[in-house]
This record gives sequence, structure tokens and C-alpha cells, in this order.
Amino acid sequence: MRSTQDPALLKAFAAELKARRAVRGFNQEELGFASGLNRTFIAKLETGTSSPSLTSLVLLCNGLEADPAELMQSLMKRYKKELRANAASG
Repeated sequence: MRSTQDPALLKAFAAELKARRAVRGFNQEELGFASGLNRTFIAKLETGTSSPSLTSLVLLCNGLEADPAELMQSLMKRYKKELRANAASG
């Protein structure tokens, strides 16, 4: 079975999540508590080894007090930068 994971997108999401968590002053455990998610899952998201479901994404936004639409806009900006960086190095 072919993987549908996009490494550049996972990397961009990981960076966006880490940045937003830092702005809120949360460690991974605190974000887990605020969002109702497991700390180890958040760690996997922040290393780009896992991707969130739609439900998890909404829970993360709630925990971060972030608007999902705004988070997606920021994510897409990071993703486009990641794609450009990959194209330049490849």
C-alpha cells in the first residue's frame, strides 16, 4: 500500500504546532491536558512522525485557543516555504 503522507506537510505542521505551543507557554504535557490529547501523540506530531485526524486538529485548536481556519492559513504558508526549500535543495 502506498503512503499518502506528505513529509513536507508533516514538517510544516510540526513547526506550526511547536511555534503556537511556545507562544502559549505550554509544554507538551500542558497542551495535551488543554486539548484532551496524549502528550506522546503531541510529541509525534511535533516530530512529523504522525498526522492529526480532523478531530485531533480541532482539539488542538481548542487547546491552543486558535481559530482552525487561521491555523490552516499559517500552515499553508509554512508548507509552501517547505516545498520551495525542498525544490531548491533537490
